[in-house]
Amino acid sequence: MPPRFHLLIAAQFTSALADNALLIVTMALLAEQGQPAWWAPLLKFAFTLSYVLLAPWLGPLADAMPKARLMAWMNGVKLLGIGGLLLGLHPVAAYAVAGLGAAAYAPAKYGLVTELVPGPRLVAANGWIEVSIVGAALLGTVLGGALVAEPLRASALAQWAHALALAGDWPLASPLLVSLGGLLLTYALAALLQLGVPDSGVRYPRATLHPLALVRDFRAANRRLWRDGAGGLSLAVTTLFWGVGATLQFAVLRWAVERLGLRLDQAAYLQAVVALGVVAGAALAGRCVPLNQAMRVLPAGVALGSLIVLIALQDTLLPSLPLLALAGAVGGILVVPMNALLQHRGHALLTAGRSIAVQGFNENLSILLMLGGYAALIASEVPLVPLMSGFGLAVSAAMGWLIWRGRRAEVHAARSSLLDAAPKVRASPGPPPRGG
Repeated sequence: MPPRFHLLIAAQFTSALADNALLIVTMALLAEQGQPAWWAPLLKFAFTLSYVLLAPWLGPLADAMPKARLMAWMNGVKLLGIGGLLLGLHPVAAYAVAGLGAAAYAPAKYGLVTELVPGPRLVAANGWIEVSIVGAALLGTVLGGALVAEPLRASALAQWAHALALAGDWPLASPLLVSLGGLLLTYALAALLQLGVPDSGVRYPRATLHPLALVRDFRAANRRLWRDGAGGLSLAVTTLFWGVGATLQFAVLRWAVERLGLRLDQAAYLQAVVALGVVAGAALAGRCVPLNQAMRVLPAGVALGSLIVLIALQDTLLPSLPLLALAGAVGGILVVPMNALLQHRGHALLTAGRSIAVQGFNENLSILLMLGGYAALIASEVPLVPLMSGFGLAVSAAMGWLIWRGRRAEVHAARSSLLDAAPKVRASPGPPPRGG
């Protein structure tokens, strides 16, 4: 790997660690404020909104300046989200501010990887990235669970901060003030680590910043990536995967509380089992699946949907643990090669920042739609087991259709190449005309 590549991994790990812990803390704040359960998925909805609404501008922004510098600035934006919470901003709005920073951070991060790492090593590099992202999700949910657990809320430091906030008429008076202080320090550490990430030296021609021109440029880039054979298929898979993953994050928390009888902090720890599986699957894919064989992992998506159905039916802890770990591993095996293939095709067809912005737009639009549907189903009081089971079956069906579509495209391409390679046969001139 390039020099100081692992410093990039450490910086983005720390930032993502705080993002995931902040989700659990804001969920606890909503519960503390007496908000209904369907508000919880709206946290992720608000976090993701910037990825979709600002997508035409995120790619050019990432390409317009050194990406490592932009990443450091975006950690500062996330710090503003924590500051908003401390000043009494609604948790959903504060998490949306953190999402704004994350939205601009993502194309810079993935774009920097494609600039620093040669194509043949992109799967291995993505293995590192995905392991760090899922590791951050693992430890972030554990950290978030610890930050909202009763021992910390009842600690002398938390009670002192709470009493001080009440006495000073502070906008947010909560035992979770100490938890937010810990998250402030975590984001600050990520920003410091980011200062040591190397600049790739890649510069792109200055693009127009006119809003309508950027929207047209983005729409053309989106169409170009979807119409590419390998790019379109890999984009469809990752779009489905991230929508499913974001929705399952909340479904598994609810399942653990309702079916297994766990508290929120315990359910957050249970998510770490899924994350461990993803780490193992991502590491295995990064080591064993070369870029030119990425399509071979598509059947893992069908298996993932089936595992969701099996998990939904469980009502005791011990049988659930291996199923959760296996679902995570299958997801890791699926997403790492698909991400690498998508980045490779996107970088070949577009610029690094624009290709990642297109990818982020589609994946996060999927997250918004699935989370919106999930929140609506919860508000309609749909029972959990049918909801998760139907969700899993829909995932398997969608992946099966993508596999069929991919194989059909391969057959069509093979027939076209055979026709192109066949020798051209001139038409017979026919019999000579008869004399009159």
